[in-house]
Amino acid sequence: MDAIIKATELIKNSKNIVAFTGAGISVESGIPPFRGENGLWSKFDPSFLELSFFYSNPEESWRLIKDIFYEYFGKAKPNKAHYFLAKLEKIGKLIGVITQNIDNLHQEAGSTNVVEYHGNSKYLVCTKCGEKYNFTPERIEKIPPLCEKCKGVLKPDFIFFGEGIPVEAIRKTEELLEKGDLLIVIGTTGEVYPAGLIPIEAKNRGMFVIEINPDVSKVTPYADVFLKMKATEAAETLEHRLGL
Repeated sequence: MDAIIKATELIKNSKNIVAFTGAGISVESGIPPFRGENGLWSKFDPSFLELSFFYSNPEESWRLIKDIFYEYFGKAKPNKAHYFLAKLEKIGKLIGVITQNIDNLHQEAGSTNVVEYHGNSKYLVCTKCGEKYNFTPERIEKIPPLCEKCKGVLKPDFIFFGEGIPVEAIRKTEELLEKGDLLIVIGTTGEVYPAGLIPIEAKNRGMFVIEINPDVSKVTPYADVFLKMKATEAAETLEHRLGL
């Protein structure tokens, strides 16, 4: 059976869809992936995102964080793939999105139940007292930005190298996988752990798995359907076939 037809049927017959997304869904919004030939780590030494480096060199770390995550990434807008998942939620098919991305694009597209496995760049958290702030450009005019309450250094509220996955994100992921009957994987190669275990866990729980990726990945052996397509191309095709 044609992969698109099979994917369409799986979506139609599913009641509790869960989406699992990675950098590939946001590439078409202008956000480069971290790994690969044109990834950020081919241009920058990722050590500035190591927790120990950040604590020792907050100003140096923040200089790169500001340039990459706020001045460059901050201009990105949701694309058709983000809106496709939001539409699936709106019609009652999709119960949640688990994302490795920190760009907030799922929420901007209209998804309301988003598990941020690696955190979100739209918030800053005090490394001393734990106070949390919404990001505004004014907050990072002077770097490193400081907490208004205790003058501790603020850190973007996403996971650095050396940090564990938030307990709440693990709990919510578990809840979604417990309820779900279909996992739609978009734009993740399954190489980053422990997030890479999510498709395997879904499969072990009896969920069907649709993978949308331009190339074969570590997820592919667990996929019931593999759509070798860009995220927006697959989203547009499925949206049309589903009549959304």
